[in-house]
Amino acid sequence: MHMDTYPQLVTLVILFPAIGAFINLFVGARLTEKGVSAIATIAASLAFVVSFLLYLYLVNSNYQGAVVNPPLLDGWIQIGDSVVIPWQQRVDTLSVTMMLVVTGIGSLIHMYAAGYMHGDPKYHRFFAYLNMFLAFMLILVTGNNFLMMFVGWEGVGLCSFLLIGFWFDKAKGVGWRNSNAARKAFIVNRVGDFGLLMAIFLIFWTFGTLDYYRPGEVANPELAEGSKYAPVGSPAYLLYQEEHKSETEAPAEGEATPGEHSEAAATTEGATAAEATTTTEGESHAEGAAATEGEAHAEGEAAAEGEEEGHGEPAVVYVNNDHIATEQLGVFGQTERLLHEGEHIVDFGPFSLPFETVLVLITLFMLLGAAGKSAQIPLFVWLPDAMAGPTPVSALIHAATMVTAGVYMMVRANVWYHEAELTSVVVTLVGAGTAIMAGFVAIGQWDIKRVLAYSTVSQLGFMVAAVGVGAYSAAVFHLLTHAFFKALLFLGSGSVIHGVEHGHHLAHGKHGHGHDDHDPHPVHGENAHGHDAHADDHAHDDDFDPQDMRNMGGLWRRMPVTYLTYLIGTLALAGIFPLSGFWSKDEILADSWLIGLEEGALHGYIAFGVLFAAAFLTAFYMWRQIELVFHGKPRTEAARKAPESVWLMTVPLALLAIGSILAGFMQLPRPFFFLDQIFGTYHFVYWMQQSVIHSHAPAFQLGIALLATASALVAIFLARRIYGGEKSLVGEENRDPLESPIWSLANARLYWDEFYNRAFERPFNAMAGFLANTIDQRFWHGYFHNTVIRDGFNAIGEILSKPVDLGVIDGTVNGIGRVTRWLSSKVRLIQAGDVRVYALSLLLGVVVVILVLLLPLLNTGG
Repeated sequence: MHMDTYPQLVTLVILFPAIGAFINLFVGARLTEKGVSAIATIAASLAFVVSFLLYLYLVNSNYQGAVVNPPLLDGWIQIGDSVVIPWQQRVDTLSVTMMLVVTGIGSLIHMYAAGYMHGDPKYHRFFAYLNMFLAFMLILVTGNNFLMMFVGWEGVGLCSFLLIGFWFDKAKGVGWRNSNAARKAFIVNRVGDFGLLMAIFLIFWTFGTLDYYRPGEVANPELAEGSKYAPVGSPAYLLYQEEHKSETEAPAEGEATPGEHSEAAATTEGATAAEATTTTEGESHAEGAAATEGEAHAEGEAAAEGEEEGHGEPAVVYVNNDHIATEQLGVFGQTERLLHEGEHIVDFGPFSLPFETVLVLITLFMLLGAAGKSAQIPLFVWLPDAMAGPTPVSALIHAATMVTAGVYMMVRANVWYHEAELTSVVVTLVGAGTAIMAGFVAIGQWDIKRVLAYSTVSQLGFMVAAVGVGAYSAAVFHLLTHAFFKALLFLGSGSVIHGVEHGHHLAHGKHGHGHDDHDPHPVHGENAHGHDAHADDHAHDDDFDPQDMRNMGGLWRRMPVTYLTYLIGTLALAGIFPLSGFWSKDEILADSWLIGLEEGALHGYIAFGVLFAAAFLTAFYMWRQIELVFHGKPRTEAARKAPESVWLMTVPLALLAIGSILAGFMQLPRPFFFLDQIFGTYHFVYWMQQSVIHSHAPAFQLGIALLATASALVAIFLARRIYGGEKSLVGEENRDPLESPIWSLANARLYWDEFYNRAFERPFNAMAGFLANTIDQRFWHGYFHNTVIRDGFNAIGEILSKPVDLGVIDGTVNGIGRVTRWLSSKVRLIQAGDVRVYALSLLLGVVVVILVLLLPLLNTGG
């Protein structure tokens, strides 16, 4: 198979997990657990293999993207010539990055779930939903237009509903709470979806298309300017040096020039002018995308030497899109063209708006959609409740799928956010506010998974704030590193919960939990039926909660593998050098600082200060969790007897721990030991520049890096001093050492749920009750249907049946009968039986006939 045809494989990325979901959904009930998990895990793994092949394609084709028309789906939606929305997939560095994250982390989660869900009666359905989740997320990130993205967007929303409420049938009211959590996620996300739909409508009205890029279009015309982030010695880097040779201070190898932060210093990814803009062989050309015959090639186009493979004519390569009409470009190409041409007005019929204003509206609506999916203020409240689902679901939602969709969407639309300054400020404030708020709430939580849930909300705030300050590559970089250590932490928490739950049963003389007696360590969910012991949804007879950190302690001796990997994930999340979280967080902080320092943007300073404080809180609450869960002495018999998890659960933990260590080296800002020889410097931003036009990286800020690391270490030290040893809990009530009115606010989650309950749920329920009981039942059914319609119908029927029907109609018919009888009785007297009378009657009749015939003549005098 030729490398140029690799983009055609992108369809398989979706098809493999879709087939796995189909098989397990309809046939899985007749298969063994090993068969079900093998089908699902292999499907996810094959999707990862295809994603890696697409990565190799990009590396070997100068990172040039391709648009693919999948077989059998060419021309998805077409209404005349005005509405044409193809089912096209885009293979570029952004989509492939997301594919690798979704399928790679997803495959490990599938492997982990194979052991974790052992014994669950709906085992096959769970894996069908997991595969379906992957399939929809891959539709979302591979689509080449906003409508395809919306299909995946809604699909992951559906799958989250199915998986969060997976144990809807648990007893003692727990099932109702689980299903309520699923409904909460579904409803809150519908609010965000309204924003995204409004954005899509505005996009189509403004541009006449929903495509990101059209086939044959050069995604980034600035490629010819080279890139200072390209590998040293590459054509792109040499070209950049040539263009900037007059500068007094040249950048060090692989390093950005100190202080450079402007768009000009962040020129897009490098390849040579000819290499970077050659239309790839795997790219299908849309009708009308090529220059028409006889049209003079615009300045900047060049003919490549040699002949195109399989053709006798020389191939034409373009360094820009000047040969393509504006209406034939995708939405981002049209944006660049319209902004370059000057003032443009968008006509909405009754009114018109400047193009820049429309971009602000589009991006604000998209922010509302992202706030729903990526759990930002004010729509984040569904994500902590998503813990109702099994732990593998929590890991999949929080690390690799769904919550990253909003960040991906905003980074994909970086052209618009770069131009919409008002939206960028709003995005920064929302992201930074979410980061600090969720970090504070996490300090007051006792549930091991709920701490991680608020941590996810906080880290998503980092990513969103990065988009706000224009650090698009940093947002995706943190998304990537966060996927590793957050999946590690969630799966590690599942391992802890499983161990504590099993230890609890051993301490109370229960063995096996309904599994085979020969299995000494049955791996299941978190109760006797494989069900998860959700923090607030305990279904245990003795009300023991295996997720409450107050029931743990000292687990590092009982679960050494889980402890070591969890410790790595904690340090990575805290941003400790040189783990992956250090590099990605430092880049966001540096970018925020520099945009304030160099461009005088106040929101840059705000983002830096708030995110710095949020990073401090992150290190504090994560080390608090380490002390409560793993250090000190066991506080319950369950913790004393907790066993280590089996290899199906610990192997994914080990692999994710390795990823949490190494992932950060993809974006080394300067030579670092020997690692820059392996990974290169600024490799990730150079990779991202190929599809994210305004992607850049700030110069490495040693002061910020040292300050952030020192802050994290201080937070860990404070957490150790407060919670270490026997000081972790106070009194028989197991109170927190920091318990105070402020800590109680964190424990109560700042009363967000109570606020929404009073401000929205209660009024909504009251209005719904009024509409259902008063308006519908009493008025509509009780009064209108019964009194007006039913009683009115009966009254009219009574009138029609008696006075009208019996009185008028029957009276008339009967009266005619009586008159007829009376007349006949009189006429019959004529029939006397006398022949002389009959003769006289005949004579009189003849006379009458003659008179009738003569009457006209008499009147005319004739």
